[in-house]
This record gives sequence, C-alpha cells and structure tokens, in this order.
Amino acid sequence: MDLNSDVGESFGSWTMGDDESIMRVVSSANVACGFHAGDPVVARATCAAAAQEGVTVGAHVSYRDLAGFGRRFMDVSPAELTNDVIYQIGALQAMAAAAGTTVRYVKPHGALYNTIAKHEQQARAVVEAIRTVDESLPILVLPGSVIQREAEAAGLRAVVEAFADRAYNADGSLVSRRLEGSVIHDPEAVAARVVQMATDSTVETLDGQTIGVDAESVCVHGDTPGAVAIATAVRAALEDAGVPVTSFL
Repeated sequence: MDLNSDVGESFGSWTMGDDESIMRVVSSANVACGFHAGDPVVARATCAAAAQEGVTVGAHVSYRDLAGFGRRFMDVSPAELTNDVIYQIGALQAMAAAAGTTVRYVKPHGALYNTIAKHEQQARAVVEAIRTVDESLPILVLPGSVIQREAEAAGLRAVVEAFADRAYNADGSLVSRRLEGSVIHDPEAVAARVVQMATDSTVETLDGQTIGVDAESVCVHGDTPGAVAIATAVRAALEDAGVPVTSFL
C-alpha cells in the first residue's frame, strides 16, 4: 500500500505541518504548488527532503485560492483551469529538478479534488492539463468518480485513493469538513481503519455502514493535528498486518 501525505504547505514565515518528520514515514509526498499553499522556497526544500528520504514526489494542484487554502469551489472556465494546472505542474517540475528529483504523479487538492469527482467539465480540464504536460503522469482519484472515468478514457492512469483520517459518507464521498466527525484524530482508530482498507477493501462510514474501497494509496493529511503520530501508527499497523508500505509507481 502506498502511504501519501500533503506537504510543502508552509508559506513565507507561516508554518504548517511537520514535513521533515512525516517524510520519514510516507512513501509519496503531495507537494503544494503555490496556488493553495507553499512558495518557491518551501517547494524546493520539500522536494529535496523527499529526494533525501527516497519518497516519490507528486504535484498537489489546486484552485488559485491562497486565502481559502484551496477549500472553496471556484467557478472557473475549463480553459483557465487547464492552464492553471499546467502552470502548477510545470512550476513543481522545475523545483523538483533543482532538488534532484522529478514529479511522478498529480493529486488535486481540496475543493478541486472534490469538485472533479462529479463535475465533468472541470474533470476534463484537469485531464487535458495532465495530458498536455506529460501523459505518463498518474492522477490520484476517488473511486467511482467522474475524474477517474475521464482520466481512464483519455489514457491516463487513475490511481484510486482512500483517506486514513477522513470520514466517509455512504456514497463513498468524504464527509464535509464543516460537519462534526469529518476528521478522525485518534492514531489507533485511524490505523485500524487503514488496515481494514488494505486487507478487506472496506471502510466504515460516518453512519455505521460498511462500503467497499479498493485503493492503491492511502492519504494522511499533513495539516491534521498529530499527523506524524497518525502516519507513524498507520505505517506500523500496515507492516504488522503484513502489508508493505511502498509507492504505487
């Protein structure tokens, strides 16, 4: 199982997450590209840390929404969204090269991630951006989503992702962060969920149902309080269950 985390989300003198520590635990790093968080200094340093630890680097692209941390829907045209995603991937590719590594995949962030699970035009815009830059780049997706369908139809590899510390609705979507219980903070509870995902391909929903989730990668959010402890518990639990932690590439 691949274990990924959102990193590189500090900005100037403002710090978010403990990237140095979490990089020792995960196998893939979703590096912010500057539109929802991050800046050139942070991006290069984060890519360098990933290279040092042998962690795969991915471009964590988003809406242009620094003030809202990329968690607000933006009604942008498909052409604008395509160019925004191209720009972000290209910027991180340059920083990764400067740090001695490469961008190996794409993961949309926040509101963009959730929107393209259902929004056909925006999903196609993101697919077009990736195909334009490098059609060999996989994209992380929710299972059964519009973006998964559009990516696969265009010949891209869609890597199904699950979320360690986020609650699920019965339809397989993520519970809104506005609702109580949307984020799970107990490391042991999160670790048990991930082992269930990896060994049984199922997860418990917020209302107590069991749904299928056949994922190649599991995300632990780097901005979740206690993220390093959560990621460490998840990795230990997976390895104890006989599931090696390794990049999906």
